[in-house]
Amino acid sequence: MRRIFPALSSSTEHPRPDTAPVVEPSSSPATLAVNQLELGYGSSPVVTGVSATFEPGRFTAVIGPNGCGKSTLLRSLARLLPARAGEVTLNGRPVQSWKSKEYARHVALLSQESVAPSGITVAQLVARGRFPHLGVFQRFDATDEEIVRQALEVTGVLALSAQRVNELSGGQRQRVRVATALAQRTPVLLLDEPTTFLDVAHQVDLLDLFAAQREAGSTVVAVLHDLNQAMRYADHLVVMRAGRVVAQGPPASVVTAELLEDVFSVRAEIHQDPVTGGPMMVPVPRASAATPAFAP
Repeated sequence: MRRIFPALSSSTEHPRPDTAPVVEPSSSPATLAVNQLELGYGSSPVVTGVSATFEPGRFTAVIGPNGCGKSTLLRSLARLLPARAGEVTLNGRPVQSWKSKEYARHVALLSQESVAPSGITVAQLVARGRFPHLGVFQRFDATDEEIVRQALEVTGVLALSAQRVNELSGGQRQRVRVATALAQRTPVLLLDEPTTFLDVAHQVDLLDLFAAQREAGSTVVAVLHDLNQAMRYADHLVVMRAGRVVAQGPPASVVTAELLEDVFSVRAEIHQDPVTGGPMMVPVPRASAATPAFAP
């Protein structure tokens, strides 16, 4: 690892590219699918009867209110939570039939729960994304170094390579986590709230990057809370409420004012996005008489 990135810019941020770069997957395209999936913790069911297919060359956004099972679904897709009933498959094979390293060469997860070891540098953490591709006695080589460099560069954290992760801001750490997932070079990207902690410019940068991965043939599945971002960037939505999928399909055919009120308890008008031509929501303020206020 000593040879990685000998010359770094003195700036703390990498310049934003004019076009979104692409990190090419190392494996051929892959399809994840769930069929009548049931998940839970202890005796409490969290996800019930969910069926969906996540295809190559498609950006799927999983949306829904807090606590509806979105992150739990992603954990199951990543093999971190076994199914109580139903099944999860990768390229038609049950996920439990894949060896761990083999699965990690196909599926990368950006988790809300990841914690970097104390004292680890940015470059060292991102390099861990290459571990699934190394044999027992295989050492990190120039190809791995170049892949790590590229992942750092496209996420705008190359200039932070030598810094300790625990010295970074929340937004910088989030971009480092994305770089680690990209360094795995997998055909499937699972992203749990990838824009958390990011300012609007870096949100756009990463969403552009994920859209570019989709165009390159990757299977992109992201939990997103910003509904307008989900409708702008994703070409497929999975809408969840209380552990079940209540709608799925292209944003233009799924999102209606009635669905938003039913699922999110928010009144909204649906307009045409002036950039993409797809749907865009404009929330309607709640009546002031129904909203409690605190005296100054």
